[in-house]
Amino acid sequence: MPHGDDGSHDHPSGAHSHLHTASTRSLRIALSLTAVLLVVELVGGVMSNSLALLADAGHMFTDVGALALSLFVAWFTMQPVTPRKSYGFLRWEILAAFLNGATLLLISAWILFEAVLRLRHPEPVEGGLMLVVAIAGLVVNLIAARVLHPTSRANMNVRGAYLHVLGDLLASVGTVVAAILIRYTGWLITDPLVSFLTTALIIRGSWQLVRESVDILLESTPPHIYLDVVRTQLEAIPGIESVHDLHVWSVTPRMVAMSAHAIVRDSDAHQHALEHVHDAMRLFGIQHVTVQLELKEMYEREEHLHM
Repeated sequence: MPHGDDGSHDHPSGAHSHLHTASTRSLRIALSLTAVLLVVELVGGVMSNSLALLADAGHMFTDVGALALSLFVAWFTMQPVTPRKSYGFLRWEILAAFLNGATLLLISAWILFEAVLRLRHPEPVEGGLMLVVAIAGLVVNLIAARVLHPTSRANMNVRGAYLHVLGDLLASVGTVVAAILIRYTGWLITDPLVSFLTTALIIRGSWQLVRESVDILLESTPPHIYLDVVRTQLEAIPGIESVHDLHVWSVTPRMVAMSAHAIVRDSDAHQHALEHVHDAMRLFGIQHVTVQLELKEMYEREEHLHM
């Protein structure tokens, strides 16, 4: 006798709609600011011959693509469910986060390679122009990061875009420092060294985003939920003799799902057990619950589930 939720997750809640509106607005603002800054840093980097500025421009280029993708995904995930897409298009949020994180890792590898070449053969840099452009980049990145921050924790798609902007913010801080040192001390080696430092910080956040998105795409158990504890909680419910084929996974970070088979030999206790299961799963933050209640073992039909 299969039991599950009532389909209340087919449509976004008011809170989800509000979050979507805020996310879309913040992404539009950040995209506009980043596109303008990309042109400024690219021209400034070429004219000043600064690797740090060109590195910033490289990040900005990926930011424009990442923010455009994130904006598209923010719209796409709100499309209605279809018979073939029963969860809707929510997983696009995770895919966009993975692509953003992976792109950042690839760009970071290129910057590190270029920085090594600059360490071996330092090149002249126009420190004054570099400083002006770096300060402009710092201001714009501060504004973009501030705009994206409020919705970045609840939405992996926005968090991927936020990490791109945060990476540029860190790079801008480093570039300003490098420009000051080059202008007043002539230490050309500062340019690639700053690139090393800021890129290392970017890699750390990007790797975490990629790892988290891969875990969700592989339907891994969320890190804050322990499967054995969930099983113990279920088997403590009166009437439930045992639980098997238990799975807990994230559809998105905001939607955690669970499915299980439970043996409840008293058919009159099925509704009572099912209600208790739903109540117990709320303790773990699991919103989407599907439970198959069975009167007896079905080893011949579920042999693969009891192994």
